[in-house]
Amino acid sequence: MNKKVEVRYLGKKDYKETWDYQEELFKKTLDLKIKNRRENSAIPTENYFLFVEHPHVYTLGKSGDIENLLISEKELEEKNASFYKINRGGDITYHGPGQIVGYPILDLDNFFTDIHKYLRLLEETIIQTLAEYGFKAERSEGETGVWLDVGTPFARKICAMGVRASRWVTMHGFALNVNTDLGYFDNIIPCGIKGKAVTSLNVELGKEEIDLKEVEEKILKHFKILFKAEIEISKK
Repeated sequence: MNKKVEVRYLGKKDYKETWDYQEELFKKTLDLKIKNRRENSAIPTENYFLFVEHPHVYTLGKSGDIENLLISEKELEEKNASFYKINRGGDITYHGPGQIVGYPILDLDNFFTDIHKYLRLLEETIIQTLAEYGFKAERSEGETGVWLDVGTPFARKICAMGVRASRWVTMHGFALNVNTDLGYFDNIIPCGIKGKAVTSLNVELGKEEIDLKEVEEKILKHFKILFKAEIEISKK
């Protein structure tokens, strides 16, 4: 089992370009798994973790409702935002500047074959990261992602999640609001959940801006421990 995870920092990158890149890595891993099975071989599959920051974009998961996008195509253009229907789970969400988006493309055969455990550990990675900033972040029953003040009238989501998996290979991932312009969430019903607020780390800390690199390092630290992974930073 190959527990090495290659971390690639993509910087600021268009959503569609990144989606295509994910699909390329995803297909490469799937093809190798199929080849191994067909030829009774055991060539190790690779694991990746992509960090990226997208321009303004709304994405709708395969089980999502287009009615949760509250603005027209013309208004999208006016806000310099794009929209895509995509192949992850979950409903509608927003990605944009100041948000840390993480896409682990893992062969879970290298770790554990349990998609629910995978999602719980991804959530736990964010929960433990936020604990370093003094917050008690939690899961909210029946609602994906990571939340603050669960069970109170002030519950608010700080991290959205949606994944796809095939033959135990994952793609898509999480979006943690750090310095995000929360006004863009007013144009959707985030994740299809009505009446719940969205927040960001800088708002919660009362700071103008948080160092994204610092938060990414904390995420990786907890991911490494929880997944018992070996982290390798890509030179590419």
